[in-house]
Parts: sequence; structure tokens; C-alpha cells
Amino acid sequence: MIKTDVLVLGGLSGITAGLSSKRHYPDKKVTLVRKEGTVLVPCGIPYIFGTLGSPKNNVIPDGLLESNGIELVKGEVIEVNRKNKLVILQDGQEISYDKLVFATGSLPMIPPIPGVNKKNVYPVRKEFDYLENLVEAMKSVKNLVIIGGGFIGMEFADECRKGRDVNITVVEALPHCLQMAMDDEFCAEAEAKCKEAGVTIMVNSKVKAILGDGTATAVQLSNGVELKADMIILGIGATPNTELAKNAGITLGFNNAIKVDRCMQTYSDPNIFACGDCAEKISFFTGRPSGVMLASIATAEARIAGANLFSPVHQNCGVISVFSTVINGRAFGVAGMTERVARQIGMKIVVSPHEAPDTHPGGMPNSCMTKVKLIFAKDTGVILGGSLSGGKSVGEMVNVLSACIMHKMTANDIVQFQMGTHPALTASPIAYPIVNAACKAVLPIKKSD
Repeated sequence: MIKTDVLVLGGLSGITAGLSSKRHYPDKKVTLVRKEGTVLVPCGIPYIFGTLGSPKNNVIPDGLLESNGIELVKGEVIEVNRKNKLVILQDGQEISYDKLVFATGSLPMIPPIPGVNKKNVYPVRKEFDYLENLVEAMKSVKNLVIIGGGFIGMEFADECRKGRDVNITVVEALPHCLQMAMDDEFCAEAEAKCKEAGVTIMVNSKVKAILGDGTATAVQLSNGVELKADMIILGIGATPNTELAKNAGITLGFNNAIKVDRCMQTYSDPNIFACGDCAEKISFFTGRPSGVMLASIATAEARIAGANLFSPVHQNCGVISVFSTVINGRAFGVAGMTERVARQIGMKIVVSPHEAPDTHPGGMPNSCMTKVKLIFAKDTGVILGGSLSGGKSVGEMVNVLSACIMHKMTANDIVQFQMGTHPALTASPIAYPIVNAACKAVLPIKKSD
């Protein structure tokens, strides 16, 4: 039997939880158990099929664990015995623990579509060998249909076209692709960029069935249209991987995720914590359950869980929801609430847009126009959200907005923001889009006083 102080079950967020616990409690023995031989960077999976070219270029090295004194055990846990504080692996090995962290992640959602289990239909699994086989299978594909126009679907569509002569169609049930994350004008911009790359996008379209005798040959839509397909990718989301926790008697909450408090401690057992996609989320804004699953949220939760194992004092503020992606060279980012969501829940808001080049002057090489839209609470002036599109700088600007939201900054606070600028790297200090959008919001907010 292996004895350990901290036992972590899982991959990406498990690594972060292990590192966090080792930093906060260096004298404790930390052991990580995972089924997968190799851990992939989840957000990098679409890029395996284009930019990266192979799963081998999208892995997290095990040396990260070894260099930080974390023991790795490769195997599948089949039982958690809470009474005796031990886990049992499929090969019969037992590991005893003092504190246990569930970081078992999520599994791809499989929709109840007739024919979904046919050959050539691929959910997006986070498994090295599975994805390597999928890359190989894609070499002979002529007609690719992607079901789901969220981030996974759109990124796959953008990447799978690279270096291939393939017809790609994205089928989305909502009026816009990316609608769950972005406002309509940004969705339309992303769709236009995808279409420019030769991808066909079909919105307001529901899949009725997947056709073919054992092997998928077409996708039938509810309006009767049939799309030829020799490969179908399911990109409609994920579901928490919590079967092991459920069997151990751990209380589950919203969306069958493990119910945790703000310290990431389970409701069921003070010695068991959970983080990442398998753990229940609450909104930063409303305190209500949230279904958002992101690697950035998972690692933030993992850092909190690891820090709290023997002294639970660090608290999770809730899900802000910070997204970014690139579609055909154009970057898109969202932090916090969109205008659509704020209006849906009845908030009185001030919406403030601004555009500016991401260099100064705009004639600098590779300059790109950045579009910013900020959302403020009308009564308080506190920032609720921000959306951006533009060049690479969008990826970090959206993180700046997330920090502003987390610390409940007002439009006046952002107006006083002192930014570092350089002609080749940033927008002009005179026209910095985040600050200028905040400036435009000050007067409309003031009028509500």
C-alpha cells in the first residue's frame, strides 16, 4: 500500500492542485493518480489538426511533477473508500490519504441523435491515442461536418481546413455560432471570418439524424436537408466526470458536478476537495450555478483547493467567464457579462464601445483595428463585462478586463488607468480602447444619479 498526505485524482487541474499543495505545504507528501499516460493541453486540442500537426506537440511533460517532488501513479481508480481514507486502483493497488482532491475533469457530451454511435462520428476526447488516430483518419476526409458552433466547433473548423482539401460545414442550432459566449455583432464578425476561410456555416439548424449503414455517410437536418459527411465531429460541450465521486457517496449539485463550497471543500467530507470541470460552479455576479467550463477556471480552482487542504481560508470568488479565441487570424475575447445576458436578467446597464488601432500610429506594420465594448451597471458604474475583437493583444486585454471585473472597478477607476504603451505594441495612450470606452460611459452613468 502507498501512503500519502495528499492524493490528487486527475489530469490538468490535478497537476495544478498538486503543485499548489506542495507550495503551501512543502513537507507533505503529494501523489497524483491518473488514468491517462499523457496529459494534453485541453485548449490546444483543435490546433493538433492544423497549427500543431500532432498530439505530441500539445502535451504537459511529467517532468513538471517530478521537479516539484510530486509522485505520479498511472492507473485507473475504481473505488474511493471514504471510511478508511483510501482509494483502490483497477490493478488492486491501494493508496491511503489524509486529504483527497477530485480533479477528474469532464467528458464530451454525446447528444441523443439517432446514429450518433456510427463509425466516423467523433466526440472530442482528451485522449492522446484517440486524437492521434483521429488526425490519421482525417487525412482521407473530403466532407467534414462539425455539429456545434461553440468554441470547440469553430476552432476545429478553422484548424481542420489548414493544409487539407476538405469541405467543412458547421451546424449550429442557435441563431449564431458562439452565441453562448458573445454578443451578436461579435458572433457575426467571427462567422464572417470563418466563411472567408471557406467554411460553410448553417445556423438555426438542428440535426435530426446521422445517416449510413454502420458508417456515417451524411447528416440529416430537421428541415430535410442532407449534408454529405465521411467524418462528423461532435463539438456541443462537456459534462462533469463524476461517476467515481457519486459512487463514493459524494454529494453532487448542478449539472451533476461535485458540490463544493467557496474553499473548494466538498459538502460531503471535510477531507475531500474538488476542482475543475468536475466541481460545481457559481456565478461571480449572481451566486447562481454556472455551467461554464474553462481551463482558466479549473486551474484557478485548483490553486485554491491546493492551498486550502490543511487550512481552508482561501475563497473562490465565482465564475467571471473569461474567453478568448482566434478565427481565421482575428482574435475574439469576452470577460464577464455580455450585453445580452445583462439585459436578460433585467440589469440596468450602460453599453460603451470604442475602436482604435493596436499600434500608434495605425500605419505601423501589422497594425490591426481593435474593437472594444464595455458593460457597466448604470446605478453604480461598476464594470460587468467587456468584449473585444482584433489582433493578438486581445488575448491579454481581456485578462485586464477580468481583473477589473473581479475587483469591481468603476468607469471612473478605469478612466484613471495608467497603461504602458509602445508604438509597435499597443494602442496610443490617447486612444487606448478600454480607457476610452470607460470615458464614454462616465456621463451616461452620472445621469442616473
